[in-house]
Amino acid sequence: MPTPEPRTPETAHPDGLEAPRRYWAVAAILIGILFTSLDMTMVNVALPTIARDLGIDPGLVVWLVIAYSLVVVITLLPFSVISERIGSQRMYALGVLVCMCSAIACALSTTFVGLLASRICQALGTSMLMCLFGGLVRNTYPMRMMGFGISLNSLAVGSTMVIGPSIGAFILQYAHWRWIFIAYIPLCVIAALGARFLPDMPRIKRPFDWTSCILNVLTLGLFISGLDMLVHKPWQALLFLAVAGACAVMLVRRSWDQTAPLVPIDLLRIKPVAFAVGASACSFAAQMSSFVALPFYYLNVVQYSYSDVGILLGVWSFGTAAMAPLSGVLSDRFRVAVLCGIGAASMAAGLGWIAALPVDAGFTWYAAAMLMGGVGFGFFQSPNNRALLTGGPRRRSGAAGALQATTRVFGQSLGTALVAIAFNVSGAHGATLAIVVAAFCAMGALAVNVVRYFSPVPDSEL
Repeated sequence: MPTPEPRTPETAHPDGLEAPRRYWAVAAILIGILFTSLDMTMVNVALPTIARDLGIDPGLVVWLVIAYSLVVVITLLPFSVISERIGSQRMYALGVLVCMCSAIACALSTTFVGLLASRICQALGTSMLMCLFGGLVRNTYPMRMMGFGISLNSLAVGSTMVIGPSIGAFILQYAHWRWIFIAYIPLCVIAALGARFLPDMPRIKRPFDWTSCILNVLTLGLFISGLDMLVHKPWQALLFLAVAGACAVMLVRRSWDQTAPLVPIDLLRIKPVAFAVGASACSFAAQMSSFVALPFYYLNVVQYSYSDVGILLGVWSFGTAAMAPLSGVLSDRFRVAVLCGIGAASMAAGLGWIAALPVDAGFTWYAAAMLMGGVGFGFFQSPNNRALLTGGPRRRSGAAGALQATTRVFGQSLGTALVAIAFNVSGAHGATLAIVVAAFCAMGALAVNVVRYFSPVPDSEL
């Protein structure tokens, strides 16, 4: 009788959760994704109302969004390391608690400073949750269902992109803007009740690396701030970018030989993960830059109404949400590079089509181009996320999830900065130039997948 193979820490961990606990865990994850995604879309609709009610300048109120995004991106990796030490269930419950308390504080705020401080706290809670989602999916679903699980998450995110602004507008139509924050509280309570069903991911018992944490905050914070200031304050922006680059070099050198570093250099050495990170950054830069530039293009160049713009943006989001489940199922059967290449090419073609259409082209043509771009983005995301989340060892699934979230927010920040640069380079044709830039970002994702396809490391290794 053959001797059984010894159980290593990697093989000893179960391949997902057993039913029915898996169903409750999936529900808890989706609820967490729902209210964190809504939090990032509903508030944007209320900014003009908040500015008017609190008597502040519209240029100042946007800091409710800027500060929120900046806090999320600089804390995702540190929180992922903390979660590997205290456990995913505790981190999830703590994140939900912080989100709920800060939402109450936002609803009770009567000054801009108080609201901004509450939003920063809310961003901390959101970051605690976002750093977990990828790892929770990896440890909730068995490997044979991984594509389905990732596509279900993508569907949830895509759906909230569509309904989030509409829900926010509906609340503002019939109630005070404070009810936008109050609406989160029931979801937080339900999510807290579901925390005990979540998988507790493998833990790492090592002291927290405060030096790497500080370097990570400086690298990402100064880089994103430098990009935002590149047009209006070029010399200060260049200084920020230079310091960010120096901090990045020190951070990489410090993390290079560590077993489980705060910045997962060990995962980036794995080719499928590195390809997925590069492609994800390009695709999210394309998606965000297009969503920032397209309203200006449709309103000022094509002369469409706000309702027309809302429909066109909804067509893109509908294509993304509709295609995510199909691409997730296909990612279990076909090479990731092929699926992601098709998605990136479709997104680039859709954006290029919009830029090439004559101004007097019919509404249907613009809707068809938006649908092509949205379908491409949705077709790209699920397979690429699967490669990123499953490319590394299971014991580093928490770090892989945080890397996925950090890459997404970083790509979105990069896309926003590129639009600002395009508008300042060509004021009259800034919106058109920004759409072309978005198309080139999508082509960057396509190029990464071409290299991935011819890489000697097969996708089956995932």
